[in-house]
Amino acid sequence: MFELRLLAPEDKVELLSDALDELDALSVSVEDADAQTDAEKALFGEPGMPPPKAGWNRSRITALFSEAKAAAYAQEVLEAQPFYEDCSTVGIEQVQDQDWVRLTQSQFAPVEITPEFWIVPTWHEPPAGAQHIIRLDPGLAFGTGTHPTTRMCLRWIARNAMPERVLDYGCGSGILAIGAAKYGAASITGVDIDDAAVESTLQNAQANGVTVQAGLPELAQGQYGVVLANILATPLKVLAPLLCAHVQASGHLVLAGILERQADELKAAYAPYCALQVADSEDGWILMTASF
Repeated sequence: MFELRLLAPEDKVELLSDALDELDALSVSVEDADAQTDAEKALFGEPGMPPPKAGWNRSRITALFSEAKAAAYAQEVLEAQPFYEDCSTVGIEQVQDQDWVRLTQSQFAPVEITPEFWIVPTWHEPPAGAQHIIRLDPGLAFGTGTHPTTRMCLRWIARNAMPERVLDYGCGSGILAIGAAKYGAASITGVDIDDAAVESTLQNAQANGVTVQAGLPELAQGQYGVVLANILATPLKVLAPLLCAHVQASGHLVLAGILERQADELKAAYAPYCALQVADSEDGWILMTASF
């Protein structure tokens, strides 16, 4: 393997990345060229949303190629383009051969939700004491338990009795639906606007030995004892009347994907329907719930 390394200003990052992709790069990564210096600047964004910028003021672009001649050809083509002005080539370096699958797997350990409840990649043995296990591999789905919002939802599931019917609105990988099934829910529906998420949910449910109905949002019908929605604050505000209408009397609404500073916005949006409260917090994110 060989890496072609470039330096580019922010306004050229997306263009160069697309060009490298067209030149058959196996992968393209972008990093802050000023990282760990006084000029370093952080880029912040919310999960599932596009990044606020394509790159940093000075970005380091690294493209991986299978052969040195392919990397050299890409360099030659790029340097001949008018848009390459203000960009520069750092060089081409050979990357030491490694067992990339084993190396990648070694970076992902089981994720503890509670001492009895764990998310465990398929290549790991479950920890001692794990009574409830979800098998889910990082990189293969839309949510793998590593983000605080997912962990908080799963903690809530583990600590509360599951009713017969549960709705996971915006199911992604299906991890919350699977968690509800592991804790006793009998009829679980997962819905998402993304067909790929629906398929992912069905496959992950089957792999975990549980039954989940999954489909587009119109699959959600009637009322449920628990309605889970781990999305983002803006769509959660828009969906307030719909989500609340799906919660049965004595049921619970569980919302995540919310930053601490957005708590009052969510309370105001849901005030006509229920009284939201902050039930959990982790790393600047909060879990909000309401009882009906």
